[in-house]
Amino acid sequence: MTEPAPDADTLRARALATLTTARERTTLLTTCVEDPDLTAQHSPLMSPLVWDLAHIGNQEELWLLRTVAGREAMRPEIDGLYDAFEHPRSERPSLPLLPPAEARKYAAEVRGRVTDLLESADFHGTRLTEAGFAFGMIAQHEQQHDETMLITHQLRTGPQALTAPDPDPAPLFTGPAEVLVPGGPFTMGTSGEPWALDNERPAHRREVGPFHIDTTPVTNAAYQAFIDDGGYDDERWWTKEGWAHVRRHGLHAPLFWHRDGAQWLRRRFGITEVVPPDEPVLHVCWYEADAYARWAGRRLPTETEWEKAARFDPATGGSMRYPWGDADPTPEHANLGQRHLRPAPAGSYPHGASPLGVRQLIGDVWEWTASDFLPYPGFRAFPYKEYSEVFFGPEHKVLRGGSFAVDPVACRGTFRNWDYPVRRQIFSGFRTARSGAV
Repeated sequence: MTEPAPDADTLRARALATLTTARERTTLLTTCVEDPDLTAQHSPLMSPLVWDLAHIGNQEELWLLRTVAGREAMRPEIDGLYDAFEHPRSERPSLPLLPPAEARKYAAEVRGRVTDLLESADFHGTRLTEAGFAFGMIAQHEQQHDETMLITHQLRTGPQALTAPDPDPAPLFTGPAEVLVPGGPFTMGTSGEPWALDNERPAHRREVGPFHIDTTPVTNAAYQAFIDDGGYDDERWWTKEGWAHVRRHGLHAPLFWHRDGAQWLRRRFGITEVVPPDEPVLHVCWYEADAYARWAGRRLPTETEWEKAARFDPATGGSMRYPWGDADPTPEHANLGQRHLRPAPAGSYPHGASPLGVRQLIGDVWEWTASDFLPYPGFRAFPYKEYSEVFFGPEHKVLRGGSFAVDPVACRGTFRNWDYPVRRQIFSGFRTARSGAV
């Protein structure tokens, strides 16, 4: 039975709440450091924080004020500066960017007008406005840039600028190492999630053979065993491209790790600490994840397998929004929204487990899959090709599940992330799989 569509007041409240949550996080990430840290480029892979701040405001103005409301541009002269496709990240520090105070003022003025717009918004009539999609798209966009800014904070040198409580301690997970996911058809993607983005659509049937998947993400301790066994020095475990990448860049451990005598340390948001053995491994590229899986006699799950493990309900044969069902995430389900600045120990959040018992499929770490980023059958770009379509192809690998840095509005069982297989600054980990029911 199809639930009735939310009324305008409900949609208005949801849009305002998600936009407000995103802006509060943006404010935190751009006020916890001094202006020189906002205007500096902390890595050629990342924009200056002040660019992200004004870009967030510019995209909100472009889509909500100009496109939805039909208003005149507030600052048309800056559109090119904040077009992500016009200037690569490495060039952005040399642009005449708005200084921090002006960027904050601009973003605040845009938000004030958007708040006024919401009071009389019509959530019907066009695909862009239906069910408040445009507002949800902008909230997701801001939260995605918040995650990007958090990555920049991890890359910056200097003292700790952000703090958050650690996840609740969890007993050492002693459950089964893997879970059998039965073969057969299931529905992948979505046609009904109102704020789903174009690459998640449409819903379609997939046939999947039986497979086993790790109950939890691969831990630091497990990954250290790969290092200790000479995994980075053994060509057998690496693809040709991966081996060349390891040799060229001298990789020998996850990003931000270094050895101190007999123990491994890592740098995390300005502090140095012993690598916690029970946490999911973090900051590994696709090549490293793939090599570990080969060393372990396993493989990375395909994107289809990952989504079936996360959404399939064997009791009904249907696909759920999340591993635990259709309800929105709560703190008992998953580590999301920058509540913590680290993954929770492997095996945490039993209330977020799938019906088959797979844990932490949502939150903690983005999980690399074996799959290239490709369109689903029947894909249609919306509302612009540059969101997904220009990235389709073998150059990008799919990540699933979200990390501790992802807000719930930008994380669900159908959500797809993608990146180059060399990327390690992202909050990426993985789990492994194997084919067959035995």
